[in-house]
Amino acid sequence: MRFNNIVHDFVSTNCLTLLIWSSDDIVYSLSDTIIDQLYSEILPEIYYELKWLKLESLSMECIFRAVDYPNLYQLDLYNIEEESFKRLFIDETDLTSSYRSQISKLVITVGNNKNISSLRDTIASLFINIVNVFTKLHYLNFHSFTKLSSEYLSCAGKPPNIFSSTLTELYVNLREFDDCLYLLDDRFNQLRTFCVNINLIDIPLTIINNKFADLIVPLLHRMLNLEELALYIVLKSNEIFIDGNSLTKNIINPLSRLHKFMFNIRSILYLHNKPSLPSNEEIFRTFTNFTNTKVISCVDYFRRNDTGQCHIYSYPYTMQHYRSITNSFSGGLFKCVREVSLFDEHPFEHEFFLKLAQSFPFLKTLSVNNWKAQKYKNCQILNYNNQHFSIIKYPYLTKLIFPSAHDDYVEQFLDDTKTSISNNISLFVHYHPLRKATHNFSRVTTRMNCSKLSDLRILDKIKILEHQAYFPNYFKESASTTTTVSSVIVSAYWTFDNTIADSYGVYVGQLINNPLYTTATATNLPYVGNGQALIFNSASNQSFMISSSLFDLSYTSFTIEAWIYPTSFTGDRGIFGQCQCSICENQ
Repeated sequence: MRFNNIVHDFVSTNCLTLLIWSSDDIVYSLSDTIIDQLYSEILPEIYYELKWLKLESLSMECIFRAVDYPNLYQLDLYNIEEESFKRLFIDETDLTSSYRSQISKLVITVGNNKNISSLRDTIASLFINIVNVFTKLHYLNFHSFTKLSSEYLSCAGKPPNIFSSTLTELYVNLREFDDCLYLLDDRFNQLRTFCVNINLIDIPLTIINNKFADLIVPLLHRMLNLEELALYIVLKSNEIFIDGNSLTKNIINPLSRLHKFMFNIRSILYLHNKPSLPSNEEIFRTFTNFTNTKVISCVDYFRRNDTGQCHIYSYPYTMQHYRSITNSFSGGLFKCVREVSLFDEHPFEHEFFLKLAQSFPFLKTLSVNNWKAQKYKNCQILNYNNQHFSIIKYPYLTKLIFPSAHDDYVEQFLDDTKTSISNNISLFVHYHPLRKATHNFSRVTTRMNCSKLSDLRILDKIKILEHQAYFPNYFKESASTTTTVSSVIVSAYWTFDNTIADSYGVYVGQLINNPLYTTATATNLPYVGNGQALIFNSASNQSFMISSSLFDLSYTSFTIEAWIYPTSFTGDRGIFGQCQCSICENQ
């Protein structure tokens, strides 16, 4: 069946996909049987019509040795290894030399490497070789992220030895802001589209509040030939919000060839008793000259945190996540969004969640941060009795997180007279809001939704063994994978075994100033053990930062444990810290 599908897809597209995509987006090779049949029977018959090949590293050499492909113009190479690339496209000049000037579009994902330092070198070397080898390249998507690795391209503090006068579209993940400057130093002088994901903008504190004017704008002004621009950034400032006037002055007017401009900009303003603050209407009026673009603006002020937030974006929305939605959310249709986080100092009522479900029909992950109780909960129950109350449905929701939320919102989703959920929900919640919302695990209207939970993560210490009957699906799953249920459940756990992800998948980390991984059994270290660790150098201000939404430690007891091996002491050193801004991206 798979062989027939491959041939059928080629007939309709002139594209041959010789790999397997798993349900979790991991690429695997085809079986040797299928590859052998393609090699001997199919490729010799269709090679002339073939224009686009999608390959993974294990079968790549075999496919290129089968026949020549005179009309091939696009290559998608997945899990590529540096050595196999060099062997095929640099060393084997007789075999692949024609493709150097024939391929105009190239998509690359880098193969996994357990050694982070080596992976960084591999990514940099591959990028340089690709640009230098394919001399007629117009489009390059150098995607160093996969499900198995998430490393960024780094120029390591010096300009790469590359040049291309043909490249017009470049998509790349970069480690630092300076890497942008190196790539845009006239070495791609025909670039029209540049889509970049930057891991870290590390700048002096003296200019951090003006980084849009001091960093982003000068960077864009190096790309005066840009015809399309997508700008997705979060900024913190002591001065002003980014609005339509700022975009017109700094981007629209200087980039005269720009004809397509998509943006999603969230600016966070520290209020500090400012006497005059712009309203949403005033911000929206600054976009009156954007006649060809529909613009949405949303302005909120949070007095408790002494901050303001202005979110402006071009519509239709193009990102897969939507952060820090408040009651000011105007609605719309966001089919591409899979992850949403909510925050406000005013309560979210039932009607708000109804609008949320209608706006994000394919929502998978929802995080709720709001300590304010609902004002009209009793009225909603009365409306329900009068048949005016709608049950909200989230058919695709698989992860529901309450890192900092009043029990009313836990009830909102667990009460089956208000919300309908699917059978595979993972719930992340603190014990006391859960107990209160379920009336100490005895409430009838929350029993059905609780029985659907496939995973239950209590974000503080608790014993829940006595409530197995209330969560039968969860305890059934737990029993099938383990013989005991722990009485203490932690909120987050980082192993640092070549990863910065939380083992529970909630709080993703970020490395600041490039600390390195090391194995615990390394011969140059005075200790032994299992797994890996991170080495931090205080002189380089290296640290590990939680870069997801608020890791809430308010109104609760908590314990922080860390395994630390200090090699020297020079004064006091912090182990853990947290800022007070609950709407900031990083805590």
